[in-house]
Amino acid sequence: MFNNILPLKQETKEKVLQAAKQLHYYPNTLAQNLATSKSHTIGVIVPYLPKVRHLLSTYYFSEIISGIGDQLASANYGLQLIFQPQDQFRNYTQFFSSKKIDGCIILGSHDVDGEKFAIEELHRLDLPYCLINQTFQTSHFHYIDAKHQEGSYQAVSHLLEQGFERIIFLNGPKTYSNSLDRLVGYQDALHSRDLKMNEHSLFYGNYSRKSGVEKAKEIAPIIKEFDAIFAANDRMAVGLIQGLYDQGIYVGKDYAIVGYDDSDIASIIHPTLTSVRVPFFKMGELAAEHVLNKVNSKVTETMQLKLPVELIVRASSNNQIERSFK
Repeated sequence: MFNNILPLKQETKEKVLQAAKQLHYYPNTLAQNLATSKSHTIGVIVPYLPKVRHLLSTYYFSEIISGIGDQLASANYGLQLIFQPQDQFRNYTQFFSSKKIDGCIILGSHDVDGEKFAIEELHRLDLPYCLINQTFQTSHFHYIDAKHQEGSYQAVSHLLEQGFERIIFLNGPKTYSNSLDRLVGYQDALHSRDLKMNEHSLFYGNYSRKSGVEKAKEIAPIIKEFDAIFAANDRMAVGLIQGLYDQGIYVGKDYAIVGYDDSDIASIIHPTLTSVRVPFFKMGELAAEHVLNKVNSKVTETMQLKLPVELIVRASSNNQIERSFK
């Protein structure tokens, strides 16, 4: 009766509800789920990286999952984290067939063998799902993303406006669509000033602080050929700053730098880090809302949405710095 499955007269229903209230009775969630064939749980699939500690404490994941959780809680749905090993065969439909989840949200998806096929199966079966921060060319998948090409363009244009024209770009892996978007934005900003990308100015990390530290070893020997750096996320930017510092190369003196994501560290590090703010919390909310609407048959059209980003200017890109090599 509490599931509104059995046909009852309104008078009878009101009497039962009143009796339940007097007896302090609350419906058994498990029993409800069995009766409705729904788990009232949404799975959030995240990459399992054995060598990456505290993955979920990173700003990117914590903000998105917080947005998802907030939306699910308001709809009385639970959240189940599902870790997906990078080298494991992709089969997202299995989580539905076991009745563990009613829908899923996929984080950390990227363009590797089997990934597109697994998502295609979700779409073909019309299962409730949504990708976050990843798109596939010529695909019709449901996704929530941000305007990373525009964000990258803003970041590099800002450096150019400050008088920096020799700009290193530390990007993320090529298998992520947001990395490709940032590369296009970087190139477009240079082209807008009739500048060409230097083949020695492009580096790739894996979005971790450690990769920023490691790339500092490659960048340090050529830093005097450049006057600024754009990093595809704040974690790599901070790692790069630390790695260069250890080699006697200082931000604000030897180079300017802009990060991406506008994570908490951007306003704490010294000098404070100019960065591109991405609405990760909102992305999580909207993805959860879409999946819930799909679960409840309230939506049929494909969701493909990119949210605007915003450049937050701080001290690290100040054009008043005195570069030691000039």
